[in-house]
Amino acid sequence: MKQSFSVKGLAVAGVCIALAYVLSFIKIFSAPLGGSVTLLSMFFICVIGYFYGWKYSLTAALAYGILQFVQKPEIYTPLQVIIDYGCAFTALGISGFFKDQKHGLQLGYLAGVTGRFIFATISGFVFFGEYAPEGWNPLIYSICYNGAYIYIEAAITLIILAVPAVTNALNRVKNTLV
Repeated sequence: MKQSFSVKGLAVAGVCIALAYVLSFIKIFSAPLGGSVTLLSMFFICVIGYFYGWKYSLTAALAYGILQFVQKPEIYTPLQVIIDYGCAFTALGISGFFKDQKHGLQLGYLAGVTGRFIFATISGFVFFGEYAPEGWNPLIYSICYNGAYIYIEAAITLIILAVPAVTNALNRVKNTLV
């Protein structure tokens, strides 16, 4: 019988989830109504997809979302919890669909982060639109608010990934692990 997940893949995913979780406590900036720029926490979820593909990355991203909920649960409605923690963090796992593409690490990371941004924006509009400043369209406010912290972290991560030594090291790690 063929196994869906290898022991090595699960172990690497577990280490990456742990790194992401620990790094999520290192906040470069915290937004006033939730969300923060962390030290590469989203990257360590997305890199699982680069190493092992979408099954691992979606599963690991869901587990990470559950950990984020346990870390600091913000519960307004059951649907909001599902969108904010289940869907938004699991969307980081989209990165695994880019595993074998040229620049798959960067493309996968951007796709995963964009998936998270979409769900965070939906949640912000539906559940938190009332906090939009007077005169602001709640959807535009949610796009700006969530885009600011999510894409600032993404930009920092992509700058670090643009360093050839970092990309080369990650490719060596991938070749060793897979």
